[in-house]
Amino acid sequence: MDCDGCVKAVTRAATGAGTAPLSVDLKSGEMRLPAGADVAAITKAVERAGFGIAAS
Repeated sequence: MDCDGCVKAVTRAATGAGTAPLSVDLKSGEMRLPAGADVAAITKAVERAGFGIAAS
């Protein structure tokens, strides 16, 4: 992610998949999700928005 627009796009994608992220950090590229979040659905939504996912 390179800018605040990217953060907003990833947040919008995750929220559209049913879970609002707790935080999206531009510098590290990390998104924190609440317990019980549907990671598979969020992964698909974020990838459809044009961003990659790396599991940690």
